[in-house]
Amino acid sequence: MLLLQNQPDTTFDNSNEHAKLETIISEIEKVIVGKRHEIILLLTAMFSGAHVLIEDVPGTGKTSLAQTIAKVTGLNFKRAQFTPDIMASDITGFNIYNRKIEQFEFREGLVMCNLLLADEINRASPKTQSALLEAMEEGNVTVDGVTYNIPEPFMVIATQNPSGYVGTYPLPEAQLDRFALKIKMGYPSEAEEMNIMRTRLNLNPINTLNTVTNIEEIKAAKSHISAIHFDEVLYKYIIELISATRKHPMLTLGASPRASVALMHMSQAYAFIRGRNYVLPDDIAALFHVSVAHRLILKQEARLSNVSADDILTDIIRKTAVPYKGSTN
Repeated sequence: MLLLQNQPDTTFDNSNEHAKLETIISEIEKVIVGKRHEIILLLTAMFSGAHVLIEDVPGTGKTSLAQTIAKVTGLNFKRAQFTPDIMASDITGFNIYNRKIEQFEFREGLVMCNLLLADEINRASPKTQSALLEAMEEGNVTVDGVTYNIPEPFMVIATQNPSGYVGTYPLPEAQLDRFALKIKMGYPSEAEEMNIMRTRLNLNPINTLNTVTNIEEIKAAKSHISAIHFDEVLYKYIIELISATRKHPMLTLGASPRASVALMHMSQAYAFIRGRNYVLPDDIAALFHVSVAHRLILKQEARLSNVSADDILTDIIRKTAVPYKGSTN
């Protein structure tokens, strides 16, 4: 474990919150088998007010994961099935004329919820994709010049098939940058897939899930997480990591300041889930790849050399000095 010079008191007791988190994770694992790490990443994003993009081939549990998290946490859940004919107004809402009262009324769009599943987001047109930009960044939507607040907490979990599939529209950089994390589900092991089949022989296990928390408890946890200690030297550590992506010879586009802020907030939530009231460099390193890789654009020579974004980020982590206990930087 990497330690900081002014590490705070470790006698902090969040045993009740940690026990509740373990209950949430265990309940989700009744449906999502063998994906504890991915579940923790989703909860990290949720408790830090961030959004997540899940990319993988069909049938690996992307949609099920979002539905399961919503049911277990008690969040108001809506699903938008993105297709080429879905309109931006379906997402944001629209005004319609009411003849009885002879005035326009606002009809809420799908975004008015706590957890929005944007399913197969890359099958919708760029105009519809961009309808989420304001909601994801500012927590509100503007329709005909009037701004409407989205309920708190608010989180978007978007799924997409790899961009090479027919009938997809690659997400633009501005959209990708608003997702704090991009993760992959991956195929289960043979034993895990056997377990999945057994639990679905007679019923869908999602129908047997218990709701183990609620919106107010999640808000309280988010408030607690915002007070997680973040040592001064960790600001420099994040900046050095992010700045290295902007200077790397294999990249044409590095990570933005939005990535720095997201990594900071998520490391607080990650530390909280790990049962600590302070952030370690380990927390930042654990989230670095999944929070930054999708924001990068590789140069052509990197592609020709089969160098991936993950390879570059691994190299950056290895070369960046870690703030150990006793360091004076």
